[in-house]
Amino acid sequence: MSRIATRLVRSATIATLAFFASGIGPAAAAGFPEKDKEKSGEPPLPRHFAPEEKTSVGSVTVRGQRIPYRAIAGSLVVHPKGWDDTTARIDMDAKPGKSDQRDDEHKSEKEPTPEASMFFAAYFKQGVRPETRPITFIYNGGPGSSTVWLHMGAFGPKRIGVPNDQHMPAAPYALVNNDDSLLDASDLVFIDMPGAGFSRIAGPGKEHAFWGVDQDAHAFAEFIAQFLGKYSRWNSPKYLFGESYGTTRSAVLINMLEQRAIDFNGVMLLSQIFNFALDADGPEPNPGVDLPFELALPTYAATARYHHKLEGNQDLQALLAETEHFAMTDYALALQQGATLSEADRATVAAKLHKYTGLPVDYIRKANLRITGGDFEKELLDGTDTTTGRIDTRFSGPAMDPLEKNPDYDPSTAAFASAYVSTFNDYVRNDLKYGEDRAFKPSAYAEIKHWDSSHRGPNGQNGDFNALNVMTDLATAMKYNPNLHVQLHAGYYDLATPFYEGVYEMRHLPIPDKLQKNIEYKFYESGHMVYAVESQRKALHDSAADFIRRTVGPAPAP
Repeated sequence: MSRIATRLVRSATIATLAFFASGIGPAAAAGFPEKDKEKSGEPPLPRHFAPEEKTSVGSVTVRGQRIPYRAIAGSLVVHPKGWDDTTARIDMDAKPGKSDQRDDEHKSEKEPTPEASMFFAAYFKQGVRPETRPITFIYNGGPGSSTVWLHMGAFGPKRIGVPNDQHMPAAPYALVNNDDSLLDASDLVFIDMPGAGFSRIAGPGKEHAFWGVDQDAHAFAEFIAQFLGKYSRWNSPKYLFGESYGTTRSAVLINMLEQRAIDFNGVMLLSQIFNFALDADGPEPNPGVDLPFELALPTYAATARYHHKLEGNQDLQALLAETEHFAMTDYALALQQGATLSEADRATVAAKLHKYTGLPVDYIRKANLRITGGDFEKELLDGTDTTTGRIDTRFSGPAMDPLEKNPDYDPSTAAFASAYVSTFNDYVRNDLKYGEDRAFKPSAYAEIKHWDSSHRGPNGQNGDFNALNVMTDLATAMKYNPNLHVQLHAGYYDLATPFYEGVYEMRHLPIPDKLQKNIEYKFYESGHMVYAVESQRKALHDSAADFIRRTVGPAPAP
């Protein structure tokens, strides 16, 4: 896995979609043996998994409105691209180039092909018509993360509270009614990626089959297609909500869905990263590309201001506007000159960077005017044994090694991870009645030895993860469906996916100017997980709920 992937984690088959769109039944498209095959005497394909479902009921109060819901915790079985239940039988004992010479007693044994059992927790408001009720598919990123964070921190009916910028005490933790649940505007489906949370993968080559940019998006596409059929939601207004690498997934996924005649109303992106060449975490292997330093500068300024490292008491919005202008003008022009930059201009730029970052001028000059995310996290607090957070730079904590160049851990993640994981483990078993006999994996990162970073974009080009860029995927989806709306959410204190990077990507999508009006921006005084701050969580809910209500389209005739 690349360094960029490592840093990110620290913080339906296409054929199936075509089957659904053409009216073939859910069982066939989902890969289940059809009855005519059973009648013909053909043995069913062996399986690693079977779909599950646990149902419960509950209610949540949002802004004073009581919402009764039916909850379903379960799993759907998905397969890699190209899977066919009539041909995907693998003889594990057969040798290449030779016919099968096993004994007759073994000839009937078949090895199941790779499968993923994808866990979900769905909440359906009771007493409404499905075709008038929006449904939103929600997932975190990683790649490798479960969706415990958005489930228990943002939009689920119950949530865990975390302090604004301090490490939480150990258990017990309080699980409370979520006044900011998105259930007032949409039904919700929280999904764990293959191998994370309660999702599992199995079969020969399972890692290659599901752990990669395109493989992962393909599994989510198959999951969504199956879910729409199983729960009769084909005619509902549909939305995606992804966080972090989940935004990368969303760009690839929405294009897959749109190309298979499954139009969505909107895509909501929280803490976006589309073009990994713009990432401030690891720009050193890509010399000559200076945009990562420029796009991270406004986040450095906001963070330095928060930690009282800047002179004066400048208004945040005024500071950000000034920093963004400098980043895209004088700073960009200076970096473009490389070794030809004059000493006088070098000194001027270093002084300006000190003004916006709070870092010493001598340090900035030694860094050749180029400050990486790790440099900033380690050096902001005077180069002491304290480091700032990455996914939320408002946090700080002891450095593992005071002499290290980059922080060895993220104080912001360490501050609240236990609370999320502990409360979800209780909640899913006691309230949703799922998972009593199995382990929950907050992340599959430790198991993902290699993430397939190759990506085949809409025009057939390939790219590796160090330069992965899915901007064309979202652009293609928006051109294919010109009614598709996009809402970008970003926190000012997010150094994993700096907010101005997301703005830059959106402004450079290869789409007609008239489609830019389909994109809207929402910013928050919070970090990567903007919902960690109560006031910002409420703002996130209000923005997302309003976005859904404005884009559902006209109601069908009774």
